[in-house]
Amino acid sequence: MSSDTDHRSAALARAAALTGPGGRFELADDDVLGARLPVFTHRQRALHEVLHASVAHADREYVVTADSRLTFAEHAAQVASLAHVLRERYGVVKGDRVAIAAANSPEWIQVFWATVSIGAVAVGFNAWWTAREMDHGLRNAEPVLVVADAKRSAKLADRAVPVLSLEDDVRRFLTAHPDAPLPSADVAEDDPAVILYTSGTSGRPKGAVHTHRNLLAVVEYHRLNDALLQMFGDPLAPEDRVYLLTLPLFHIASLHNLALPRLATGSKIALHMSAFDVDAVLGMVERERVTNWGAVPTMAHRLLEHGRADQYDTSSLTAFALASAPSTTAFKERLRRELPFAKDSLVDSYGLTETCTAVAAANPQELAAAPGTLGRPVTGVRLEIRDPFGEVLGEGEEGEVWVRSMYNMLGYWNDPEATADSIRPDRWLRTGDLGCLREGRLFLVSRRSDLIIRGGENVYPAEIETVLAEHPDVSECLVLGVPHAELGQEVAAVVVLRPGATVTEEALREYAANELAYFKVPKRWRLTADGLPRNATGKVIRHSVQV
Repeated sequence: MSSDTDHRSAALARAAALTGPGGRFELADDDVLGARLPVFTHRQRALHEVLHASVAHADREYVVTADSRLTFAEHAAQVASLAHVLRERYGVVKGDRVAIAAANSPEWIQVFWATVSIGAVAVGFNAWWTAREMDHGLRNAEPVLVVADAKRSAKLADRAVPVLSLEDDVRRFLTAHPDAPLPSADVAEDDPAVILYTSGTSGRPKGAVHTHRNLLAVVEYHRLNDALLQMFGDPLAPEDRVYLLTLPLFHIASLHNLALPRLATGSKIALHMSAFDVDAVLGMVERERVTNWGAVPTMAHRLLEHGRADQYDTSSLTAFALASAPSTTAFKERLRRELPFAKDSLVDSYGLTETCTAVAAANPQELAAAPGTLGRPVTGVRLEIRDPFGEVLGEGEEGEVWVRSMYNMLGYWNDPEATADSIRPDRWLRTGDLGCLREGRLFLVSRRSDLIIRGGENVYPAEIETVLAEHPDVSECLVLGVPHAELGQEVAAVVVLRPGATVTEEALREYAANELAYFKVPKRWRLTADGLPRNATGKVIRHSVQV
């Protein structure tokens, strides 16, 4: 039986053959914004090139929903028509921002492609934003045009910027000019292409600017992964894979790492369009023979609570990933135990809006060898753990996670101060997250903003949450710091109990005391049956939780 080390050695050897000199995905150092970074040698330089190449997939299906199907040829023709309208009727030019405020739909994807293919910048507004947050996005991005569905249009009333209806205007424009040529633009690799806003769990959302280089590097990263799968004997060609899209398109997991690379590889996207519903999603998996699905832990939890996944044929699903929010080792073990398709396929990863794609990823072998890890840095990423002075720390030492790669964002839109705080001139990005490296694997300790300092002792909420989440009566939990006159901060916990649970506060305190140092045991508790508030990407909105 091959060991984890054997598997990794084989993977490294095959990856080296692909990324080494003369390889299909050769990496070589090049100048990127004044720094020398490894980049893919055989890369495309502008996003419109991906659209142009996609017509080769012709009658294959690109996006399917519960009631519609769109081929690559149809998609390209409709994007060309819409791009013509944006340019000629609305005067959109290179560098202009076009905001998209809408729930997931095929039209969302087409507006994106029409925008970036003429050199404009697609701005993804969070579809869950309030009118006040929409106003912040408008003032920050200053778009020349907004595309919005009916629900979001109501939050954009009385705005000076023109608003196009996704349901009426865009759908009409997609077929208005059937003979329009495919759009293109004279853009540089490091020109802005997309602005996506940080999740905004604290403070105002910041617009992370992603360039043509960033997004095309993500495309090559996914092509490389597809090539590695084939080298390891995967029977499915990349174009025959079917990707389930359930996360919002204003998030990198769906836009950068699904809609974008799959136009390049000829793969099909099965797009779930309404609120997450287990039966509807599993029905789509069965009907479309979905092979790949990236879900947030909340969705995975609902699958477990649903309890009837075995009523659907999910045998096609061979890749199941957790993304966008942290999850415990115990939760992953439960997924592998109770969901047949997760048993040998579950992977986990770590990334940020600012990094465009995963910074580190853990395959099933890594998770088995080192439970709790988020894996090793992905191809093209350099990752270091540093102290508060920026000095690199050693094996197992805890500090801030810094990353440097061709995927990292350009900066924050209209926010030079925040950009300077996050990205150094040598292109190192400070993530603000705390972690450590052990045998090359990343272990995340906590978000820096979540750190509790109790009487001079650092307390990391993630450590306590992991312990509490493993209690059989606990569905989910959140640990936070609350003011204390003497200690500065005290540890508090909000615990969501499973239906029928009878555990008491005292019992949970005793349970935690058996696992944690005394100063980490929560002193204040709130037990509830109500789930924790989460944003569109599945992350808990910590500042909305009260003890």
